[in-house]
Amino acid sequence: MAEIKTYKYFADGSWHDADGSRTFDVLEPYSGKVFARVPAGGRNEARKAVEAAAKAFPAWSETTPAERARLFLRAAELIKRRRGEIAQLLARETGSTISFANFQQDLVAATLEQAAGWMYLPRGQVLESNQPGSHSIGVRRPLGVVASFTPWNGANILSWRAVISPIGAGNTVVVKPSELAPVSAGLMLAEIAEEAGFPKGVINVVTHAPGAASEIADEFFESPDVRVINLIGGVKTARLLAERAGRALKRTVLELGGYNPMIVLDDVDVDYAVRSATFGSFFHQGQICLNTRHIIVQRKVYEQFLEKFIARTKTLPSGDPENPGTIIGPLVTSAAVKLVHDRVEEAVAKGAVLRTGGTYEGQIYQPTILTGVPLDATIAQEETFGPVVWVEPVDTPEEAVRAANRTAYGLSASILAGDTYKAFELAPKIQTGIVNVNAPTVNDEIHAPMGGVRDSGWGRTGPDSLADFSDVIWINSRSTQVQYPF
Repeated sequence: MAEIKTYKYFADGSWHDADGSRTFDVLEPYSGKVFARVPAGGRNEARKAVEAAAKAFPAWSETTPAERARLFLRAAELIKRRRGEIAQLLARETGSTISFANFQQDLVAATLEQAAGWMYLPRGQVLESNQPGSHSIGVRRPLGVVASFTPWNGANILSWRAVISPIGAGNTVVVKPSELAPVSAGLMLAEIAEEAGFPKGVINVVTHAPGAASEIADEFFESPDVRVINLIGGVKTARLLAERAGRALKRTVLELGGYNPMIVLDDVDVDYAVRSATFGSFFHQGQICLNTRHIIVQRKVYEQFLEKFIARTKTLPSGDPENPGTIIGPLVTSAAVKLVHDRVEEAVAKGAVLRTGGTYEGQIYQPTILTGVPLDATIAQEETFGPVVWVEPVDTPEEAVRAANRTAYGLSASILAGDTYKAFELAPKIQTGIVNVNAPTVNDEIHAPMGGVRDSGWGRTGPDSLADFSDVIWINSRSTQVQYPF
């Protein structure tokens, strides 16, 4: 039996109990056992964290690039050193397979290492001027306290992504992790930050019990020190936060979900297309924002692709996420299983054909392929966080693009083709923030401007993200006296 650890929340460089020592239990998705006890924080805890971040901001905003880079590199080394421990935590708390857990850590370490270099990028520009004797520059400056909402699904990657760019730009951060993964999506980050030596108050983490996020959000929106609301999450939550942020005149950075179509053209290597579709659709049980939800195949290769795709899907091993051989682990909660199954059943009731899957045991939902999905089925319109994908035949590449653009989302897309030039011609016609040619929709490059359009949010990752967490101040200097009209 693994020990049940009781955690504290992190503010102003130290660990605290919630008022009244309130805690809640976090359950393991696979076993249903208690994984950890975590502080059930509320408005008072959030206020203390924001105050600590505001107090730390002036000094942190003046730190040198060398100091920030040193801390990033130190954090990367600590993550590498604790790789096995963190992988087990991710598997137990989030249902992540060991392979995905290790992938997350490797990506976080590499991101921190690359971000150390971002600290030396130019933070401004010299501007031309029509005024004689004028020297004009634009200089970027940090905004203040950033409130970051982090999700459970790619907990290690996304918690660090919600912190690296804000603090790299000179801000301080308060993290509110998902109550489904408060350790992996926040408290583990705080442990690494503390050991790496980040100054007090630069990174703070406040946890809350299920259903109690509103108290912490209230503090974020009503505090004048919080200048940015940074959400990695779903569209429904984003609409609520963006509305409140608008009233409070706070900036928002929103990394939201995606529907992520994959287009398969008829000159494709079908076996490669099947491998790409299997990975894109079922990686992490379909529980990441980049998963393929809709595969659009030219009719000439449709039957061949579908037959091989179904056969390959049936071979994916499911079970305990701590088993290195497991590909399909559990969904995060029993409610998630019910939502996925309800949508599959609704689609079938409306005329869709279930080709494989559609069953579950415990919280493990078998990888599911549907065809003939009617457009009024929920699964054809909304992101469904689970191992479910539907396949649709089309006649022409142009029809495939129209099918891809039916969704309101716009995060990632994929085009698989033998003729790469043809795929490149089609790519800009898809209304999305990312197009992967001859690669799956699940793809991540640390330095790339990854992000969505339309209902998939706004803001970008990589060095471009530093602009999302800073303002430009225009400084204009005259070397000659100005002649005024009066």
